[in-house]
Amino acid sequence: MTQPPPPPSHQPPQGGGFGPPQNEPPQPPAPPAGGAPNPGGPPAPGYGYPQTPPQAPAVPPTPPTGSPQPGYGYPQAPPQPQPGYGYPGQQPGPYGQPQPQQPGPYGQPTPSYGQPTPPYGQPGQPGHPGQPGYGYPQATVPMQAQAGAPGGGRKINAQMAIIVSAVVAIALIIGGGVWYAGSAGKDDDKNDTASSSGGNGGKGGTDEKGGEGGTSSEGEEKVPADPASKVLFQVPAPAVSKEDDSVDVSGSWLTDKVYAKSGIAEIVGYDPDKGSKKWTIKLGGPVCTASRHVTDDNKTVIVHQPAMPTKAEPSHGCSQVALIDLDAGRTLWTKTAGDRPISFNNVTISGGTVAAGSNDGGVAWDIAKGNVLWSPKTADTCQDAGYGGGEKLVAVRRCGTYDAQELKIQTIAPKSGKVISEYPMAKGIEYASIVSTNPLVVAADVGKSAGDGSGISDFFSIDNKTGKLRARILAPGDQFAAECDGITEVEHCSGLAVGNDRLYIPTEEHESGGGESYSQTNEVVAFDLATGKQTGQRADAGVDHTIIPLRMDGANVIAYKRPPYDKGGQIVSIDGGTFKQTKLLENPATEAVRDVETSMSPEYSEIIYSQGHLYMAEVYASEPTSPDDKEYLVIAFGTSG
Repeated sequence: MTQPPPPPSHQPPQGGGFGPPQNEPPQPPAPPAGGAPNPGGPPAPGYGYPQTPPQAPAVPPTPPTGSPQPGYGYPQAPPQPQPGYGYPGQQPGPYGQPQPQQPGPYGQPTPSYGQPTPPYGQPGQPGHPGQPGYGYPQATVPMQAQAGAPGGGRKINAQMAIIVSAVVAIALIIGGGVWYAGSAGKDDDKNDTASSSGGNGGKGGTDEKGGEGGTSSEGEEKVPADPASKVLFQVPAPAVSKEDDSVDVSGSWLTDKVYAKSGIAEIVGYDPDKGSKKWTIKLGGPVCTASRHVTDDNKTVIVHQPAMPTKAEPSHGCSQVALIDLDAGRTLWTKTAGDRPISFNNVTISGGTVAAGSNDGGVAWDIAKGNVLWSPKTADTCQDAGYGGGEKLVAVRRCGTYDAQELKIQTIAPKSGKVISEYPMAKGIEYASIVSTNPLVVAADVGKSAGDGSGISDFFSIDNKTGKLRARILAPGDQFAAECDGITEVEHCSGLAVGNDRLYIPTEEHESGGGESYSQTNEVVAFDLATGKQTGQRADAGVDHTIIPLRMDGANVIAYKRPPYDKGGQIVSIDGGTFKQTKLLENPATEAVRDVETSMSPEYSEIIYSQGHLYMAEVYASEPTSPDDKEYLVIAFGTSG
């Protein structure tokens, strides 16, 4: 997991607490400089968080020591000699203080520095309880605590908006997430218990051979006869004035008819193969946030400002919630909430309902007619900070004062807002992110122990029906590389996937062990959501590559392989049972193409892959670093068949 970027020098961070609502929309952190990371440079920045004095975690994790890992696929400075992963030595305590080394079980001593450790992804040896390293089974906290009896409908009060402001001056590689079309779930109030992503418990079959065509096991993605791709089209980055610094252009979607992408105060539909414009939807102001979900009939939802920012009024608030028909290329309805419009920082779709969250509470509308289903009430003492959508609708509910707040994870009925189940997060957890709604997986930075701005130190696997905690998974920030932005958007995680009742997550980069000290690599590993333990499955990126999960395809995992400086990126399908990788696409290795592709880092851009088509897009547009620079909003690749 990466380090957060520094806050902008001319805009101090906004205070976080309960109080009058702010009109300023939450902004993602400033991006790193454009282009590929410099050899030997610091890690790429992750999602930034306001720095506050650390609080003791409810269940203090004990992450291993370790230095931040270098950037994707580039030669790095040789690391200083350190104890290898898996050695105990001095383990950090809850506040990062070294703790005395403890003896092993039954009085056996723990191994000293220099003793061998098992290969990546293999369990440690009996009697050697040192902290596990990359790919090792992590310490877990399985729990079966029954949640308290849930209440009725939605209740929300006002609090001060927690705004992470940042100005993007010269680059395009920023804020991210993976956006792809998926079912919005059933239009009813029942607690659907179907498995996520069509999983079958990980018993995937054998992949078809690449070069012979066919489909990967239990997935819909066809294996092409030749995975070599070509550039289908590029969309130039929109012009941005010096006064604007940067403009939000988040949101991209793919249907069988159109690839749609947000621009500056507009959404444009492109032909998926040719890139020619099919339609344009003009908006009153810039996009603030966009749902990653698409209904079965290809509708999605965005939040945008009512007018363009000016020097006198840099922001008009993110008050406009708009339902978009992606096939027809038109806005079906636009809604606001209350006499004094709420500024929303989260929006999603589930079960025929649009739900938007904010620091002032949550509002829901019926998709068909745009009627309000629930909204904040003046007497409310809790508020819905945001929602996760898709197969289920899950709320992150915040109660209490700023210095004594509590979070509740509630699975709710999309039409009525009735609480189906509730899981109370431990006191001291200030923010939480919805990774998946079915199965329900929540990420949090417990006691700010992640230490890298990723927003993740632990994952919580929760039963939707009962609200019981199934398992807690420790994911130290120096070992795993996913990102969540729970401060401003509760459904904004990237670099991971959930299916087969498992969590698929990449490790941080480390030396490849191939004899070259500068070669870096990583793996994707799987955690069982019922037990919280690693399954032992591991997909290696290969020397000088980095592998990042994008989404599920049936029982398989679709992943992007970020390339080294002299190759093109790849899309692979990882078999959910055998973990065998099948190459679905490989991009050109020419310098001009690589420059555009590597400028769109998977942590800070939108990546969609489907049926031999790969779309990579920016989420912010900014002024070019120089007049001669050619920067792009979108680059699309495709295989021949």
